[in-house]
Formats: sequence, C-alpha cells, structure tokens
Amino acid sequence: MLVWARQVKAARSLIGWEQFQLAVAAGVGIATIRRLERMTGPINAKFETIDKIRRALEGAGIEFIGEPKPGVCVRLEKSQESYANA
Repeated sequence: MLVWARQVKAARSLIGWEQFQLAVAAGVGIATIRRLERMTGPINAKFETIDKIRRALEGAGIEFIGEPKPGVCVRLEKSQESYANA
C-alpha cells in the first residue's frame, strides 16, 4: 500500500525513472511528483492522485509494502519485462 511520500521516490529510483517519466505514466503533472517527493511522512494529496501514481508504479513492477514498516520492492518478473522493453 502506498502511504508514505518517500515510497514514491524510492519506487521511482528502483525502476530508474525520472520524475517526468512517472508524471507521464501516472497522468499527473511534474509539479505534483516534485511536491510529493519533498513531503515527509504520510502523503497529503487527493486519493485519485495517489491511486494514479500507485498504479503507474505497480504497472512498472513495483510492489508496495505496508505497515509496520512501509517500503517498496521490485517484482522480478515485471522488472525484467520493463528492462527488456526499454
């Protein structure tokens, strides 16, 4: 589950995306991605925005890890497909 702002930056870093790439994939503005990544703690944004970002990252092979320690990891089968198509 995507909960923390730092999960967005960590997920993007794991798959090698720039902020612009995530913005395009999620259908949100680059300023939104920049703002979210500057936050500390829980994400403060509309549910629809968070959902778009979550779906874009999951589609690229990211798996969100929830409580008690939120994090991210890469699903190998998805990440290998993403790299093969790059």
